[in-house]
Amino acid sequence: MTTASNHRPLQDCVAIVTGASRGAGRGIALELGAAGACVYVTGRSTRREPATRAYQQLLELSKLDTLPGNIDDTADAVTQAGGRGIAVRCDHTHDADVAALFARVQRDHGRLDLLVNNAWGGHESFDGVFEAPFWKHPLAHWDTMFDRGVRNHLLASRHAAPLLVEQKRGLIVTTTYWDRGHYLRGNLFYDLAKSTMCRLAFDMAQELRPHGVASVAVSPGWMRTEFVLAGHQTDEAHWHERTALARTESPRYLGRAVAALAADPQVLVKTGQVLRVGDLAGEYGFTDIDGRRVPPFEIDET
Repeated sequence: MTTASNHRPLQDCVAIVTGASRGAGRGIALELGAAGACVYVTGRSTRREPATRAYQQLLELSKLDTLPGNIDDTADAVTQAGGRGIAVRCDHTHDADVAALFARVQRDHGRLDLLVNNAWGGHESFDGVFEAPFWKHPLAHWDTMFDRGVRNHLLASRHAAPLLVEQKRGLIVTTTYWDRGHYLRGNLFYDLAKSTMCRLAFDMAQELRPHGVASVAVSPGWMRTEFVLAGHQTDEAHWHERTALARTESPRYLGRAVAALAADPQVLVKTGQVLRVGDLAGEYGFTDIDGRRVPPFEIDET
């Protein structure tokens, strides 16, 4: 991951962004592309075959007829942004799919510089209720958030680690949610899953550090994903008209944080940490797409 003089600091970077059809993954992939990276964009939704069945309940709650986003559109947008986008359909719950993905990257490039673990199954069991006592939330949240969330991150990391260790450099980024260890009241399953992802990043860092490989968790604030915008019956052009969305940030704000970390030659100093996007914006000097430097999202405990 060398720095170029033409404002493409990641022009030599080979990256995988999992779960990049929409939301956080798409925002990350686009910003890596803008920095010049070659980005393998993975997920289950393609132009020809959206992963509609898994999201049917959320589509109905969001009053959407079609599932927004797919890996083909994201890959094209990465290329248009200045990088090289490569769409690879991958169900990250299927071991064979994940093995084939990393084998392809190894075959194409002989190396990997950056893995962004973002594939997340939690939306599949969302029933419109976010805040409730844990005994009233469906146990299905465990399956989607752990078996199709945390496990996805661990599985991809297991395949990435040998490539990174062999070249004695590289970075694994785990997207998560974290607010200084505070409990996210009303959703024990979500809080537990995200806390586990933070610990996963920390634990991997302990074993990867001796090999020159960094592992960090990165926590955005409240992102204006396609589903959030749909839930508030607005779009990216008009979100500011909804006062409830005043504290939100675009997914590309997170993307700029990941791109900054990937371009930092001293990123190993941060290994094992949970990093908030708002803090990284101040450190690296980037803003959101609207020019704002959105502060870290913090839980209101009053």
